[in-house]
Amino acid sequence: MGMALRRGEMTAAASILFLVCIVVLAYVYVGYPLVVYAAGLILARPVRRDNIEPTVTILITAFNEESAIREKLANTLAIEYPKDKLEILVASDGSTDRTDEIVKEHAHLGVKLYRQEGRLGKTVTQNSAVAAASGEIVLFSDATTEYTPDVLRRVLPAFADDTVGCVAGRLVYLDNGETNVGTGAQSYWNYETFLKTSESRACSLIGASGCLYAVRRSAYRPMYAEACSDFLICTELYRQGLRSIFEPDAVCYEHTNQRTHEEFKMRVRVISQTYTDLWRNADMLNPFKSGFYAVQLISHKLLRYCVPLILALILVTNVFLAGRSLFWDFLLLGQMAVYIAAFFGWLVERAGRRITLLAIPLYFVLANLASAIAFFRFVRGERVVTWEPIRESR
Repeated sequence: MGMALRRGEMTAAASILFLVCIVVLAYVYVGYPLVVYAAGLILARPVRRDNIEPTVTILITAFNEESAIREKLANTLAIEYPKDKLEILVASDGSTDRTDEIVKEHAHLGVKLYRQEGRLGKTVTQNSAVAAASGEIVLFSDATTEYTPDVLRRVLPAFADDTVGCVAGRLVYLDNGETNVGTGAQSYWNYETFLKTSESRACSLIGASGCLYAVRRSAYRPMYAEACSDFLICTELYRQGLRSIFEPDAVCYEHTNQRTHEEFKMRVRVISQTYTDLWRNADMLNPFKSGFYAVQLISHKLLRYCVPLILALILVTNVFLAGRSLFWDFLLLGQMAVYIAAFFGWLVERAGRRITLLAIPLYFVLANLASAIAFFRFVRGERVVTWEPIRESR
């Protein structure tokens, strides 16, 4: 009798834990997008726009980008804007290949080189380069990013609004290799773009895309070396009473990683840096201090990064409950199907083929595994400062 009662209590406890985890998971991926979308409709703050022409510095941060920098400079030089108001500055983080040499070849076209000695990392290099920049607005870019010629005409009008400190553009991923991981990355980024649009309307962006975001130079504050600069910049500006907005008409293009291990490495690096940013800015997670911005940080980042733990609890409780009814058995089979699909998606990619149906399960598992690895590295005290180009040259 006692054993049966205890077994019943354990079953009830496991069922409740399973249900709680499912609710949290549903909130992260479905509930929060609906909440922030509704908030964007209800709390929408208009942005005053005007045809302004401030001086602009396009800052391209690079490390060993000899395979991409020439094409990047050609793309940047084609941007439509008065040349007397545009500065193109390449910040080289101690590059050891021909990156600096190629940049110097473009000096007669007005391209400037800022070399950071010692390989100090992207954020430190950006800090120093911003101090050397002359533009009122600094537009941050990666060496592999392609811009449309009208990108500045799309980004700058919102800076007519004194409450705007940052304008982030829309990243479009190109998957020329048509890979499972590339298709998954495209789907993930389309989802993120929806969230950015809603967050921008409701309050402020909590993170920009590192390949296209512009900041008032007067509002830029140097960041610590291990920061994920394109994420932290929005919080730093929000502390100053400035908001970051999303401008979907300002478009840039990046090619997706063509291999799972490349995407995984990149995700681990970015998430590791974001853990550090959340930890060092934990006060901004307090809704009584930062209002709806805190809700966005908690929902979009903190709870999202808890998903690996939630998935583990869902699997463990489901295994414990399996055999008690067909309901639990079917749920367990559904979970296993997702992980098996992800595994086969990885195998298919290694064979040089693509099955679109497997792309989303593969990327979902990859992203959450990267989050788990990043957390363990963060707990061990590992901090990420430097970065390397990992996308294959085109």
